[in-house]
Amino acid sequence: MLEIGKTHNLVVLKHVDFGVYLGQHLDDDGQEEILLPERYLPEDPSKWEVGASLDVFLYLDSEDRPIATTEIPYAEVGQCAYMTVVGKSEFGSFLDWGLMKDLLVPFKEQRVPMEVGRSYVVYVYLDVTNRIAASSLLSRHLSELNAGKFTAQQDVDLLIASRSDLGYKAIIDGSHLGLIHNNEVVRPLTIGDRITGYMGQSREDDRINITLQKAGNELPGELAELILAYLKENGGVSNLTDKSTPDTIHAAFHVSKSNYKKAIGKLYKAKKIIMESGIIRLNE
Repeated sequence: MLEIGKTHNLVVLKHVDFGVYLGQHLDDDGQEEILLPERYLPEDPSKWEVGASLDVFLYLDSEDRPIATTEIPYAEVGQCAYMTVVGKSEFGSFLDWGLMKDLLVPFKEQRVPMEVGRSYVVYVYLDVTNRIAASSLLSRHLSELNAGKFTAQQDVDLLIASRSDLGYKAIIDGSHLGLIHNNEVVRPLTIGDRITGYMGQSREDDRINITLQKAGNELPGELAELILAYLKENGGVSNLTDKSTPDTIHAAFHVSKSNYKKAIGKLYKAKKIIMESGIIRLNE
């Protein structure tokens, strides 16, 4: 079944003066035919000969008929992306989403009133008329409860969505919403950033906490080895101790001060380093 708001690989069925018609199978008289207008045809005519296949995105034209384009949107239905407002109307705000036709965010789907020229993270969905629209009310469309989907310390892809007094809201693997608390922000973050994060420990209310680094007990094979390598590259001595500032530690290792202290503590207990006033030293 052909879905509006999704990319499909379709076959060229026939040529017309204003483009080509596409379908799922070359020999199927009863199938739905989708117009790909002439302006979207590839420059190489061999790529749109009858029987050739094309990857196209489907949406509705002004008369609510399915139509195809070879343009690639920043997000398809069911996905999130960071997009810029390029206009307004009596119905809502319009986003540049990579297609010739802009994407509408109805006023009722705006978390805050959108301003032309500013960018927002939005979710793309089909409205009740089967038209493609977008929403910045992410919690209306994405789950904020884990419900057994993720496990602690699991690697996840994050899209930084918004800022609050508690920290940063982030979209997790395109399907859930979680929070990076302020004390877990160990690097500068900007709305729209796509980064890797880690699932935090489960909460009683099943809401999701996210961290930007693995917990201390996950680090000996990673951070501890990095610290040892750093010491060897610097004559066996480092002035990064448990008294150093979080910013200094993060600049060198991209971890929190808490995890750095845990890692050098493990190295000290393993007698791989010596801790002196203002420095740590390789125990050779």
